[in-house]
Amino acid sequence: MSVVRSKICGITRLEDARAAIAAGADAIGFVFYPKSPRAVTIEQAQAILASLPPFVTTVGLFVDMPREALVQLLEQVPLDLLQFHGDETPEQCEGFGRPYIKALRVKPGVDVAHQIAAFASASGILLDTFVAGVPGGTGEAFDWSLVPQGLEMPIILAGGLTPDNVQAAIMQVKPYAVDVSGGVEASKGLKDSSKVQAFIKAVRNS
Repeated sequence: MSVVRSKICGITRLEDARAAIAAGADAIGFVFYPKSPRAVTIEQAQAILASLPPFVTTVGLFVDMPREALVQLLEQVPLDLLQFHGDETPEQCEGFGRPYIKALRVKPGVDVAHQIAAFASASGILLDTFVAGVPGGTGEAFDWSLVPQGLEMPIILAGGLTPDNVQAAIMQVKPYAVDVSGGVEASKGLKDSSKVQAFIKAVRNS
């Protein structure tokens, strides 16, 4: 099995970013969605990004942000990758001069492969748990058997992952990467470094 990458999302403090990187995370995520308890301001993100070492992918999470507002944000925050968690169309995800991944929420009866096919321009697809009215960060896992096998698009698995279940998730889904936020927190928006370390270790031992 190829190496599974890991992303620690919902970073709000420099010490949490450093802990994730020290543990071996491949990417860290910043939530630019005001309704999220893990939301960061432009100033917070700038301060953290300015202190990061090289070779760490920085990801911004957005939910139906108006295009002009996102363009202005990207002029101030040098993110590597964009992650769209709302009802964005492929056209709304493109044209920002950066690669993007699209989050799709999984539930029974949804044709996952058909949804993925619509986002052929994406660098990858993140599969998260469907909860009505909530774009993500629910802390709930979905039925991993709903993920089709043999998908050509890189799949990032999210939704309710923890140090205790991530190995089972990887064994079943065989994703390109895994994404965690709530499963490694001490409280919403604040990471627990020991949980982060345990999560990354479990991923690497899969």
